Amino acid sequence: MKLDEVVGQEQVTAPLISSLKAGKISHAYLFVGPRGCGKTSVARILAHEVNGFKYEVEDDYVDIIEIDGASNRGIDNIRELREKVMIAPTAGKYKVYIIDEVHMLTKEAFNALLKTLEEPPAHVIFIMATTDAYKVPVTITSRAQTFEFKLADKKTMFNHLKSICEKEQIKISDEALEIIVKRGGGSFRDSLSLLDQISTLSDKEITKELVVSAMGLPDDEKIVEILTDYAEHDVVKITTDLKELLSSGVKPETLAEEMIETIIDNPTMDLLPLLAKLPDVKAPFGEAKLLVALMSDGVLALESRSGARPSGPSPRADGATPRAAALRTPLRWDSNATPSVVTSGCTHDVAPGRDSNATPSDTSSGSPRKVLPGLPDSNATPSKPIATKDFDWDGFLDRVKGMNDAIYLQLLKVEYTTDSTTLNIFPKKKIVKTILSRDNNKKILIEAASGLKVIINDVGDNPNAAKDELISKISDIMGGEVQNDSGGSPF
Repeated sequence: MKLDEVVGQEQVTAPLISSLKAGKISHAYLFVGPRGCGKTSVARILAHEVNGFKYEVEDDYVDIIEIDGASNRGIDNIRELREKVMIAPTAGKYKVYIIDEVHMLTKEAFNALLKTLEEPPAHVIFIMATTDAYKVPVTITSRAQTFEFKLADKKTMFNHLKSICEKEQIKISDEALEIIVKRGGGSFRDSLSLLDQISTLSDKEITKELVVSAMGLPDDEKIVEILTDYAEHDVVKITTDLKELLSSGVKPETLAEEMIETIIDNPTMDLLPLLAKLPDVKAPFGEAKLLVALMSDGVLALESRSGARPSGPSPRADGATPRAAALRTPLRWDSNATPSVVTSGCTHDVAPGRDSNATPSDTSSGSPRKVLPGLPDSNATPSKPIATKDFDWDGFLDRVKGMNDAIYLQLLKVEYTTDSTTLNIFPKKKIVKTILSRDNNKKILIEAASGLKVIINDVGDNPNAAKDELISKISDIMGGEVQNDSGGSPF
């Protein structure tokens, strides 16, 4: 009810108290800050104290007029106000107008208000409050004393709520109170609303478990666990943990908020990409958006090319991170190699004209396989594109990955050819071409190509289209997947 009773806004209340004691009252104030931090409450207290009125919650002084800027935003409303400001106050020294959400006024209404602020009657004070100060014209803000409100820190809010609980005889554990503080986000209004809601849960002490259950919140350990799954690229674990959390009644939006809070409290390089995606998790399709956010491009690339759950990046013998395509042994095309076919977990008959006693070799799954003419042995050295210069594609990928991981992931979706002077890249999707063709990204490719000219070709310009079509037909016949390395990239 008094300025010195306001919690957490000393940067506002202290100068206001000093100006009241000195009798230096401004004709216009602008209170700026997030929702629920006390702007309107302080405006009401100030309006009472400048007039010496006793502040009671249900009082109704005719000299204190509150206007909602959202519903009285037109020029006609401000014209009516301008006519009434000329009338002298009835009971107090000042007639005080509190305009809440002042940024909602129209341009014409602001212009009309400006005239009054330029030449205000001596008995009028304007107190304007807004959450969006940038929407208030400079001509208005320059004629008002501006005070910045802020959200309360956790310690201030905790002590404030604990004090209220003691006065209201609400039995609640410190752990439960900490959850309310966290969910309130520094807003006094939101925190008090949550406390009011939670206070009715039990006549006995309100525990952390009771609050978590009532508010539909995930356990902190589960949040840490799913973030660890994300950092380790554990696709299956992410899916399992996410399904368990959502089936327990936790909303995707709530889960995203909790993960954002956890990342901000302990940020790491592995989690920063996720921090950029989580704010987009909201209705409609919140669950799908959360799943997409957790399944980063790198995880999807590993999963789609490995055929099995990757538990994290495994180093190669030389210490470098392997290409995702190297996690399995697919079929490869090479017209000069010994023909062979690999399928997962089954054996195909030998094609006509082929020796039925040919020695089979083991597949990656441990099952035998036989050979067909026209296809290479899966264990043979992958073919290189036709070129007059030996180009190390894997080394090129490693260099790009070291400079920009996002570009590296896009290169896993292309094919290529080289000659002595040029590296031709053939994207399979338009979005890949768009990303690789950006100036900054192109510079990275040129630098990693060690002097070769880099050309990003249009989608559909793949020089190996005929071979791709043949391999696709063979793949359909065999019921498996075939990989073409004539362009240097899996598909």
